[in-house]
Amino acid sequence: MAPETSPPLNVLVLMSDEHNPRFLGCAGHPFIHTPRLDALAAQGTRFTQAYTCSPICVPARAAFATGRYVHEVGFWDNGDPYEGSVPSWHHALRAAGHEAVSIGKLHFRGLPGDDHGWSEEILPMHVVDGVGDIKGLVRSDIPVRKGGDKMAALAGPGDSTYIRYDASIADAACDWLARRAQAPAAKPWVLFVSLVCPHFPLTAPPRWYEHYAAMDLPLPKRYARHERPRHPYTDEYARVVDYDTHFRTEADVKRAVAGYSGLVSYMDEQVGRVLDALHAGGQAGRTLVLYTSDHGDNLGARGLWGKSTMYEESAGVPMIVAGPGVPAGQVVDTPVRHVDCATTILRAAGAPALDGAPGHDLADIARGARPARPVLSEYHAIGSTGGATMLRHGPWKYCHYVDRPAQLVGLGQDPE
Repeated sequence: MAPETSPPLNVLVLMSDEHNPRFLGCAGHPFIHTPRLDALAAQGTRFTQAYTCSPICVPARAAFATGRYVHEVGFWDNGDPYEGSVPSWHHALRAAGHEAVSIGKLHFRGLPGDDHGWSEEILPMHVVDGVGDIKGLVRSDIPVRKGGDKMAALAGPGDSTYIRYDASIADAACDWLARRAQAPAAKPWVLFVSLVCPHFPLTAPPRWYEHYAAMDLPLPKRYARHERPRHPYTDEYARVVDYDTHFRTEADVKRAVAGYSGLVSYMDEQVGRVLDALHAGGQAGRTLVLYTSDHGDNLGARGLWGKSTMYEESAGVPMIVAGPGVPAGQVVDTPVRHVDCATTILRAAGAPALDGAPGHDLADIARGARPARPVLSEYHAIGSTGGATMLRHGPWKYCHYVDRPAQLVGLGQDPE
């Protein structure tokens, strides 16, 4: 963001679902094709140490909306979706007279009468019937969840409702931006475009799947059984959410990697379409763009699939900010977190801050601010008999587990 004396900006927030932060060309990935996100990073600042507030969809999105941590707002797991009772940055924008519009996945409760704070919700995806995943509430003697075979079985080329949904989201976002360019508002607008890919099923558009399947793909990091680190927390998660049990051969694993990679590249295309519409409408020069994902994905590393762990692949997220006043082509390794996004969005648009929100403006951090604060991520959901909390401070990462041994890692010496 430009200095406080500069005019307020429009804000375009682009969110994907389950994007492992290492699966970006600009992050040095050896084979992933993400030219549009790479170009966005070149135009702005990429944060290499960014974290979700919770490595699972519903609580992550509640924390992102409210700018506060999960333990503060109480939307603990996928059976406890956000319903608007805690003020969000959407509420704050609307109250200040801004147009705040969402297009795509929200994963809120979404029942009649719920007010999530948006001026308009276009093509929203909420939890099914406003209930969410109540099976994940089981905390003792947790049974193996059904459907774990689908991760392996559906990996490959094809079509899916998520692929079609993302195309519709990008279409709607392009249309909205074109209309807004023709009818400027009195105050800056904020548009939240939320895609579902690369969330599993790992069914990718054939052209992208074949692009990666033709490569000599490596196995995921430390995938061999003798290489996998053991810890009671991840052992329990792997037992309950038994995705890896259904990968019978190395070919099965590589098929999944090709599917996920294809979905990342497809998502990158949709992001590019939206950014093209922003530029075509002549609004890019007065718009802050923020890209992130709700959480990451283990994608087979250490034999784990999905999210729900405090490893960097799962708790880490991509984070790119670009626009007026943001240094171009810069890479920042200061740890940041999703609660910073609410502060960044509201300040850029010139709207009042949320009371009690602990975030820092990412644009300030991009310009050199180095806030002395810890970064927190927490998990209280599927496959855990007790909560898990990650505290990141400087190069240190401490993971506390209820009734399980803690972990302390110096990421400078042991980045994996």
